[in-house]
Amino acid sequence: MKKEAFSSRKRSFKREECQADLVIIGGGMAGTCCAITASRQGLQVVLVQDRPVLGGNGSSEIRLWILGATSHMGNNNRWAREGGVIDEILLENLYRNPEGNPLILDTILIEMVSNEPGIRLLLNTAMYDLVKSSPDTIESALAFCSQNATEYLLKAPLFVDASGDGSMAFLAGAAFRIGAESADEFDEPFAPDDTYGELLGHSLYFYSKDTGKPVRFVPPSYANREIEKLPRFKSFNLKDHGCRLWWVEYGGRKDTVHESETIKWELWRVIYGIWDHLKNSGEFPEMATHTLEWVGTIPGKRESRRFEGDYMLSQKDLVQQRQFEDAVSFGGWALDLHPADGVYGDLPGCTQWHTKGVYQIPYRIMYSRNLKNLFLAGRIVSSSHVAFGSTRVMATGAHNAQAVAMAAVLCRESKLLPADLLAPSRMKILQNRLIRSGQYIPGLRLSDEAELARQATLRPSSTYRLQGLPMNGPWKSLEFAMAQLLPLTEGEVPGIRVRLKSSEAAQLRVSLMGSKRKGNFTPELILAEKEFEIASGESTLLIDFECTIKNSEYYFVAFSANDLVQIKTSNTRLTGLLSVFQKFNKAVATSSRQEPPEGIGMDSFDFWLPERRPDGHNLGFELDRSVQMFSAENLCNGIFRPSSQSNAWAAALDDTEPSVELRWDSEQEIREIKLFFDSDYDHALESTLMGHPEHVVPFCVQRFSISDHQGNRLTQVRDNHQSCFTLRFDEAVTTQSLKIMLEHPSATTPAALFGIVCY
Repeated sequence: MKKEAFSSRKRSFKREECQADLVIIGGGMAGTCCAITASRQGLQVVLVQDRPVLGGNGSSEIRLWILGATSHMGNNNRWAREGGVIDEILLENLYRNPEGNPLILDTILIEMVSNEPGIRLLLNTAMYDLVKSSPDTIESALAFCSQNATEYLLKAPLFVDASGDGSMAFLAGAAFRIGAESADEFDEPFAPDDTYGELLGHSLYFYSKDTGKPVRFVPPSYANREIEKLPRFKSFNLKDHGCRLWWVEYGGRKDTVHESETIKWELWRVIYGIWDHLKNSGEFPEMATHTLEWVGTIPGKRESRRFEGDYMLSQKDLVQQRQFEDAVSFGGWALDLHPADGVYGDLPGCTQWHTKGVYQIPYRIMYSRNLKNLFLAGRIVSSSHVAFGSTRVMATGAHNAQAVAMAAVLCRESKLLPADLLAPSRMKILQNRLIRSGQYIPGLRLSDEAELARQATLRPSSTYRLQGLPMNGPWKSLEFAMAQLLPLTEGEVPGIRVRLKSSEAAQLRVSLMGSKRKGNFTPELILAEKEFEIASGESTLLIDFECTIKNSEYYFVAFSANDLVQIKTSNTRLTGLLSVFQKFNKAVATSSRQEPPEGIGMDSFDFWLPERRPDGHNLGFELDRSVQMFSAENLCNGIFRPSSQSNAWAAALDDTEPSVELRWDSEQEIREIKLFFDSDYDHALESTLMGHPEHVVPFCVQRFSISDHQGNRLTQVRDNHQSCFTLRFDEAVTTQSLKIMLEHPSATTPAALFGIVCY
């Protein structure tokens, strides 16, 4: 028994002091990925999260799907899913949770963090104060856990603010902005005026389920009983649930930091008003057996403070896809602004304009220009309001935060501050470290003299030669224009033979198209075009473009829309090959052609989109000569996904024991081996609600082994489902060769690798 007498003096909570290399405030997707990345690189990390779960807007408390540059596969950003830890999380979620249950995602995030011995995780803990050792340096932070009544004093040489509202940066005095800049400050024609509003609001979601028996609903007194009077009521899809309710938005005219609770109450009024209307208006008899299963208790917040770094990203950086010497990440979500009035306004719920491809994100936006030892992560990074409309989404924020973590590692190793890494030699080290860890930086490749694989001679057991794809898939109607993406090398374009079926005589136009910018997948250039008369019934069509191309990159072999005609597809799925269609995804666009108003600084272009599996078959075709797209030399080119070329080696499908051997002239001491697999970077992998048709993507090699020159097996894996596999040795392995033996993922998908890296 413990018994204390009255004390005339004020008692204090228990206090614990934590010393770390890096303190991260905020456990959303950005803070979580930052902590895992830093810990894996040897830092001691304290991760402070004021909620009971990790993941922020992606957690079961809010239940928004995680997305980034892939944008629901509704833009022209091919193979654009983010890499590194956020990719690992999404693939693990696919493996365990293809149904998209947000509770399972919670367990994955908690498991990944708790499995890192270098992370001290403080849940239910809010940072409320800090101490500065000088006007521009943070010394420590104070945080309080409501569940164990403990106050924490957190000391570190480096801090990361990933709190969403920028709590640490704000208390430390860092320069920040709230709201939209004027159009002329950064030359941003898309900058909104006061009528549209300067802030994005909050959203709240709910889930319902069918109980199989009548369920009545008595609304709480605070429910909005006149929901049908909302200006946009007739355009609402009231039976949507989960994060499809993003349009239930409010608060853009309020202080989105200090009035967040007020905004939440108004969103509750709307949500319970919607449910009352569904249950009690008499207009939805099919909802009689449905019950309200879950309503969010905290809203998903889009925007509050943005802090100033040594650079502020703005509209033209994104639209013009500007190149940066300090590029460490990338984005590709639409420039997506929402009217400030939300559900209480009559404007559409959002205004989205896409770029023609992904854009680089520079390191200079990821630290405060005022606080020497403070990194910025998540939605608070240094950008204008317009650029923020794209950078704010979770996968982009998480990818940025991985760069922040690696920067912190380099700072600790060399006793540097964040801005010191801008020196070109240090930036190159940072970029190489990121690419080596699986981070994708468009336009950059791994270029590390210490890497051993590129010094080896490569001996593949076979190489897939693309002479065509068997015409054994379903017939596909040309209701929409269809194109097959092919990575062609400079020179004469090969002839291509396809199978057609037409219900009557018809005309068909076939075009060879390309992008103006290398690495983009927006076909703007018509390089050659042929018109054909198609007879009724089945026929074979030989297409000779009689065209020579100057650049080795992806081209579109495009068939015009004609719903009288069907084209034969293939069941073979192949790394780096994809068919696309000229149509649109209503989740992120309103037409198959983006036609922005004049004067807002956005481009007009056509969308060419892939179909999701189990659809999305490649075209069945024959080439009059093979295309060399899978050379083993790709394994050491330092790019680990398709870009302007496939960047992969693939074995022949009839190779019963696919393998690739690395042989050196002399013995090497190897401490680490990395293999980069094809996890289909084109698939968006939304974390919640939508669901996916498989738990492992069909291109991914699941079974493989690695042996040394004496045949000793160094590892054997039977259930791989990740993009990157790392094998580390406590003691260096001395060998003159390595042999990687693979199994084909299926009878119709050959084994492929993007890269082999050895240190």
